[in-house]
Amino acid sequence: MAPSANPKSGIQPKSIPTKDVEPMAAMAHQGKALPGIPSFDSYAQQRQWQLEHMAGAFRVFAREGYAEGISGHISVRDPEFEDRFWINPLAVHFGMLKASDMICITVDGDVVGGNTEGSINAAGFQIHSSVHRARKDVHAICHTHSVHGRAWSAFAKPLEMINQDVCYFYKAHSVYSDYGGIANESSEGQRIAKSLGDGKAVILMNHGLLTVGQTVDEAAFLFCLMERSCQVQLLVDRTGLEKRIVSDEEAKYNFEMASTPDTLYVEFQPHYRYEEYLSNGDFKN
Repeated sequence: MAPSANPKSGIQPKSIPTKDVEPMAAMAHQGKALPGIPSFDSYAQQRQWQLEHMAGAFRVFAREGYAEGISGHISVRDPEFEDRFWINPLAVHFGMLKASDMICITVDGDVVGGNTEGSINAAGFQIHSSVHRARKDVHAICHTHSVHGRAWSAFAKPLEMINQDVCYFYKAHSVYSDYGGIANESSEGQRIAKSLGDGKAVILMNHGLLTVGQTVDEAAFLFCLMERSCQVQLLVDRTGLEKRIVSDEEAKYNFEMASTPDTLYVEFQPHYRYEEYLSNGDFKN
């Protein structure tokens, strides 16, 4: 069914495209699609690529102001061993992290590789291990105590579809409203994983945001987008004016066209390459 006209504005709505369109091809004029997630000849090559992009994501997070003391973590599942993931060391600023700083740990808590001299955030381990256990399709997880994410989390409400970009989370994010303090116990991590369900993101009441993806690029882009979406929501709500919500039909179309693993990977590449340019790629070491 086509959307109806708005009687207040007199604006006739545009029809939603109905024919099948490949999301990656639709991103560029005349279907000249950008390259998506790369493939690799070996686990070693893929592992190094993942660690470089993980470190690059931390540099982006540092520039965006997401660092807060020793809080915040990104994890990436090892490409060869399903029960292992890589995570950042405790008490190292996001803006200083390099690929060689990351620590490899099993979901049971055994450090098995990487920077074995580093410490791991206990709460971070509980959250990330629980999500990696629960979601075999998830290869990367981002969680920090970003400012606007924390502010919006106080309401324990999902984001509204008030603009095109937030539709990337259409029916794909949830709210964890059973805050249990710092997640030093496995039970808190398990409850967070359960609240995430099969979605792309969860708003943690009185805590912050958590996003997931098939690549660290996807999870990182979604985190940046969710943080900005929280900021936009707070700005819009502050006006007290009547909001116009994107229709379910339009929001669903936006989500299907822009929120695939490949498109979200591509969305992050300008951010990654800018950090690479600014630092001469030093985070890859």
